[in-house]
Amino acid sequence: MPNEFDHALAEIHLLQNYLLIGAVLFTVGLVGFLARRNMIVMFLAAEMMLQGVSVSLVGWGRFHNDWGGQMLVIFILTVAACEAAIALALIQMLFQRSGNLDIAIWQRLREENQPAYVDREIPEDFDPKQVFPTLTPAGIDPHIREEETIHRTHV
Repeated sequence: MPNEFDHALAEIHLLQNYLLIGAVLFTVGLVGFLARRNMIVMFLAAEMMLQGVSVSLVGWGRFHNDWGGQMLVIFILTVAACEAAIALALIQMLFQRSGNLDIAIWQRLREENQPAYVDREIPEDFDPKQVFPTLTPAGIDPHIREEETIHRTHV
């Protein structure tokens, strides 16, 4: 027969699961926002960070038997929907103006005392003859040599 201690322990484990999922979502969103330069991917990563915070708020609200966390999540979703409409309109306007979604193109919007962003140069030891793997175009079966089906040398 379960007692109060078992119920409290189950609630703590449930809260830990909520917080773990929220932290993972927030971390993936933060890494995506910092590592990518495409404006749409950065926008989606910011939305993922908001969802991570929302999951954590729902977990805390459930743990404390309070509706405050869930109500705050509804407010966050409302603000995120408004932000999505404004951000997508801004991204569309910027794309029409430049024809590119790379964030580094918009350097002229920085403050005057900030240095310009410089991409990393190609390393000196770069071999132009090196063949990089490519994907087969859609609808075309790739050509596979007979000896590769028996034994793959590149794996």
